[in-house]
Amino acid sequence: MSKVLVVTGSSRGIGAAIALLGAKEGYGVAVNYRSDRDGAEALVRNIARQGGRAAAVCADVSTSAGAAKLFAEVDETLGSVSVLVNNAGISGSRCAIDAIDEDRLQRIFETNVFSAFFCSREAVRRMSRTSGGEGGSIVNISSAAARHGGMPELAHYASTKAALDGMTIALAKELGPQGVRVNSLRPGVIVTEMHDEFGGAKLIESIAPTIPMQRPGTVDEVAEAVLWLASERSSYVHGAVIDITGGR
Repeated sequence: MSKVLVVTGSSRGIGAAIALLGAKEGYGVAVNYRSDRDGAEALVRNIARQGGRAAAVCADVSTSAGAAKLFAEVDETLGSVSVLVNNAGISGSRCAIDAIDEDRLQRIFETNVFSAFFCSREAVRRMSRTSGGEGGSIVNISSAAARHGGMPELAHYASTKAALDGMTIALAKELGPQGVRVNSLRPGVIVTEMHDEFGGAKLIESIAPTIPMQRPGTVDEVAEAVLWLASERSSYVHGAVIDITGGR
């Protein structure tokens, strides 16, 4: 039985690239989605065509019950998790601080932060040596916005990603003795659908000259970094917060 990789919010974008590469590297992959069933199932079919093993699992991981449902279904269809990638996230859309409201904050923190806590809880219950597991790896998908504040009127988004980085360091101290490595990856400007609400290609083109490498990154470049962090190739990397930003 192959190791099992759970990627939250993986029906498209960075999550889908991670799932696809994970399958190529021999993992059984749980493709988690909340509403994009078509995208998740298409990705599973693509993985199967390439000889991989995957299952699409519908679960709202922003809730405790949803996270528990995801891992219970993974246990049944693929086996116990070996690697968790906390990728589920939303931008929250632009909103100035003088207009911020409880509903927006609740929604973005539940999706971007609460989900990581709930899913990490479920993964550790299965991975931890103190729970009879074999250890494992957790990779949190943060953002360079946690460091530089991100785009104007997205303080709420940057704040959730900063929370993920703090969580990474704290959990690394807690879980290292239990055989679970925890790291955070901070992508910068990456070509994904998330930028569409802010101008898409035009926005990316305007930012590219400010990047030392003079170009945006790709989802495949992020996926490569994630799978390295997830694997034994990075066996002594723990509690790290790593930028993948082209130097920006």
